[in-house]
Amino acid sequence: MKNEKKNGFFSWLNSKIRKNKVLDIKKNNQEKIENDNTLSNDIIANQKKEYLESNTNICISENVIIPKEEIIEKKDVIENLSSNLEKDQQKKMNFFTRLKKSLKKTKNFLGDGINHIFLSKKIDNALFEELEEKMLLADIGINTTNRIISNLIKDVNRQDLKNSEKVYCVLKKNMYTILQNVEKPLEISDHMTFVILVVGVNGTGKTTTVAKLAQKYKLEGKSVILAAADTFRAAAIEQLQTLGKLHNIPVVAQRTGSDPAAVVFDALKSAKSKKKDILIIDTAGRLHNKLHLIEELKKIVRVIKKIDPAAPHEKMLIVDACNGQNTIQQTEIFHQALNLTGIVITKLDGTAKGGVVFSLSDQFNIPIRYIGIGEKTQDLGVFNSKEFIRAIFNEI
Repeated sequence: MKNEKKNGFFSWLNSKIRKNKVLDIKKNNQEKIENDNTLSNDIIANQKKEYLESNTNICISENVIIPKEEIIEKKDVIENLSSNLEKDQQKKMNFFTRLKKSLKKTKNFLGDGINHIFLSKKIDNALFEELEEKMLLADIGINTTNRIISNLIKDVNRQDLKNSEKVYCVLKKNMYTILQNVEKPLEISDHMTFVILVVGVNGTGKTTTVAKLAQKYKLEGKSVILAAADTFRAAAIEQLQTLGKLHNIPVVAQRTGSDPAAVVFDALKSAKSKKKDILIIDTAGRLHNKLHLIEELKKIVRVIKKIDPAAPHEKMLIVDACNGQNTIQQTEIFHQALNLTGIVITKLDGTAKGGVVFSLSDQFNIPIRYIGIGEKTQDLGVFNSKEFIRAIFNEI
């Protein structure tokens, strides 16, 4: 098939016009399409892939911008892209709805509490003192609270704000900015194999989170393998194997009491030989003040680097929101030892201490990859600072 010269123009088409054009062009070019057997299935598949990658900015709805010379050959791809966009949007809406319900305790304590302060007080020192107390009780932390209050007072003086409602909006904007700085979703590179090392203290939900991540990536079309490097906790290996079997995801494991570094070595070798896209390593929970256990994590990293100097590509800390300000010390120790690249905050649905998210963001500036609001796979969502603020302050 000869390539036709592209005119480079785009047209706004509603669904009805697009359908008529497709039928007319398809009728005129039917013979040409049927007789053209020169493209193999692989080439066609590559064309579709290239189209998706180069047209992700096109909004497909009743009003559509599409290259009109590609309407026929790419019609099925356009329709699939439209369907995928709608599904993604629906997933985001569903997660935001669940997020609002799950953050109810934090909203009642922090969001509603702050709102009440601004509704019942004039702008004076008493208001800022009450605001400070509310933030501290919500586990935002003294350093972050002081910074938020100080910046708010500066904004009030600079802008000469007298209206409490305007000051309230400035406060929410400042809090949003703190979270926005760490809103950096994890991007799985094309590196073969992408290694995610998962660490944290006991009871934060590491193994459950590992299974959720594995299922999430599998649904995105990636091949995943798990490493059961928690060889100390009773039944930890069996738990991961059961979760892996449930989602049909392979698990590399050894017997209880084995050297975790040896398990990781075998898992990475297996992942690379089988050309798996992602290896997720589940490590044993360890108290941040047990230095010999922290050193064991460093050993695991050294073993990984012997096979792949660029790995692990993600060093992910799992923290339990219910632990409040204790997560600050935990994060500090693990960050010093491993130079963390990401954080997952779990159990936000069961605590009024969701304010710790602001403290973690402000003090460490480590990207928050995901937040957990329940036990199901769909309850692990990509962190979105705007949605988080809206959920806490009960905004639509």
